[in-house]
Amino acid sequence: MKIRYRIFTVLALTSLMFTSCDEGDAVVDDVTSNVTRGAILRTVNLISNELPIGKSDANFSVELEVQDAENGALSQSIEVYLGFRDNTVAMGATDLDKEEVLVSTLDVGSFSIGEFGFPRTSYAITLPEMLSEFGLTDTDLDGGDQFSIRFELVMKDGRRFSFAQNSGTLTGSFFSSPFLYTPTVICEVPADKFVGTYLLDNDDSTNSPAGGGAVWTEGGVEVELTVGETSSQRVFEAVYLADFNIGNGPRAFTMDLVCGEVIIPAGQGSGLQCSAGITFGPPRDGQANGTYDIFAVDDSIITFWFFEDEDGDCGAGANVLATLVKQ
Repeated sequence: MKIRYRIFTVLALTSLMFTSCDEGDAVVDDVTSNVTRGAILRTVNLISNELPIGKSDANFSVELEVQDAENGALSQSIEVYLGFRDNTVAMGATDLDKEEVLVSTLDVGSFSIGEFGFPRTSYAITLPEMLSEFGLTDTDLDGGDQFSIRFELVMKDGRRFSFAQNSGTLTGSFFSSPFLYTPTVICEVPADKFVGTYLLDNDDSTNSPAGGGAVWTEGGVEVELTVGETSSQRVFEAVYLADFNIGNGPRAFTMDLVCGEVIIPAGQGSGLQCSAGITFGPPRDGQANGTYDIFAVDDSIITFWFFEDEDGDCGAGANVLATLVKQ
């Protein structure tokens, strides 16, 4: 009797299991059949994202690809919005910030089909065109000012997708879909200037608050300065707190050469941490940026200020002064 009971129990459970799976599949099928899928605007190629002052052909340009559940058939158009951020307002001067305006509408139906079967197009707008939209001229611009180019994908059912609906999973790798770009006004730096071997050293009076000594190496260390992601960006690699022989490897340090000023981007990893991580960023507490001489006959020296330990990971951060001297 016990054997028969166990066999019956197994058969009953097996039947229940298959019944549950069938019901589950039905639920899944019902959910997926009623899901309203979104769309993305993938960056295929960011052609130009910097605006050199005084160059008539300066422009922002990008190649884009529309992706939706039906290979672009659900998408109707792309609206292009332009804005301006005056980041260099002098004391007593007028802030020239401009709210974004619609400057163009692109018909997805007119796009060509790319290698993955999705519609593609290229969009470009020149610096003179941007200025004209806001009634500005070259004299209103300074290095470091930024325009904003925002794309909004309009679906045939009326839905819209743009920067506000974006997520971290769509901003990198193959699915690079930022929707928003911020081309920066620059003074063009020739590719053969401010590159090569430099001696990197920091001023003793601004030693590392985290380590108590040189930020990189006491007495300086030779580094190779190279062009970064834009023509005005320069990058070197060095070991943070090398004199402590902690065993950490070199990390990249990035700077932007903007019309005579050396601007340090925020959130640069050092490779070391006390808890969450020590990062480098722009100077604080009213400290001016570093300098370089774009009009000098040579490119022998760059002076730059940055803030060590932005989030106080090891206590309190501080401004540090460093130099790069060409060898």
